[in-house]
Amino acid sequence: MDLADLYRDLHQHPELGFAETRTAAVAARELRAAGFEVTEGVGGTGVVGVLRNGDGPTALLRADMDALPVEEKTGLPYASTVVVDGNPVAHACGHDVHVTCLVGAARALAADRSTWSGTVLAVCQPAEELGGGANAMVDDGLFDRFGRPDVVLGQHVAPIPAGMLGLRAGPTFAAADTIRITLHGRGGHGSRPEAAVDPVVMAASAVLRLQTIASREIAATDMVVVTVGAIHAGTAANIIPDDAELLLNIRTYDPDVRDRTLAAVERIVQGEATAAGAPKPPDVTIETSFPATVNDPDAVERTRPALTATAPFVVDPGPVTGSEDVGIFATAADAPLVYWLLGGADPDAFAGATSMDDIRTRVAAQPANHSPLYAPVINPTLDQGTNALTAATRAWLPPSD
Repeated sequence: MDLADLYRDLHQHPELGFAETRTAAVAARELRAAGFEVTEGVGGTGVVGVLRNGDGPTALLRADMDALPVEEKTGLPYASTVVVDGNPVAHACGHDVHVTCLVGAARALAADRSTWSGTVLAVCQPAEELGGGANAMVDDGLFDRFGRPDVVLGQHVAPIPAGMLGLRAGPTFAAADTIRITLHGRGGHGSRPEAAVDPVVMAASAVLRLQTIASREIAATDMVVVTVGAIHAGTAANIIPDDAELLLNIRTYDPDVRDRTLAAVERIVQGEATAAGAPKPPDVTIETSFPATVNDPDAVERTRPALTATAPFVVDPGPVTGSEDVGIFATAADAPLVYWLLGGADPDAFAGATSMDDIRTRVAAQPANHSPLYAPVINPTLDQGTNALTAATRAWLPPSD
């Protein structure tokens, strides 16, 4: 199966985190066909392929496999129509691109072993969107069973022009925390609010106050984003409910900023509950956490020439406020990380662009990852992603004798 057909197949059959059984089977089949020793079921649905080619270092190539609970609206002939438990599912983040490019790199490295020596560790990871897939594979003995890598390499498709790569040293993707807050009131009849403690008003005040963390507590030179993405409360217009629930998402780069932001969230919701006369303190639970993705500066500079040789443009995209758990592999292995953006937007949308500012403006007009309309162009995206991952691997594995 050529890479374009493989991509279309994966795109049409998306699966949610820790349920990527078909995707994992496809990845395992393709890695075996390329000559890798393959182990399935690592960390749930994870797949690990090992290709040994004499003595030398080990390079870990990582691709995530899971999709999102999003209804695809691209209108493509290979669009997803998958529905799970009544909810549509789609590869709206581009993980199907990641798996396809990893297979492409695996094929290229296996087909020409004279250009490198050492070991290639191909890791297809589950549940990146849930924030638990990398930890699950590490906890399942990934490095004890398959060896510790000398570098972790990977890429994420993005709505920058296909053919362009984005590479930067230091913080690259933000840390992310998802927090569930339950504010406790005392329910009652809507006509007699004095006999109740209204958690909806409490929640409304908390939402506004939480925005002052970024605007009034964290320095403008430090990045923090606090988003209240959901409010759940009540069942009818004339009933004051007992509880109100907020779902928060927080993005930071600096661990100190993260700690101060989490402390501020706790203080603010506790304060709003006290001010409202709540019958008990709110429940504040951190449900998922992604650490910041930090590229090793020396490793970036070692890899940059190989990437530059494959792409007409390698640019610094600036820090990305999206989040990734790929850094967990590097931290657990005590290995450097090099993770870059892979252009996936139609190059025709950028024809005539004369500056990076012009390109950024056009990028902002493209459907972004997680959008129902997000769909990378098949090529040159797949060719570029395969070539970049292959070249980056060879930069870390010396030529065979």
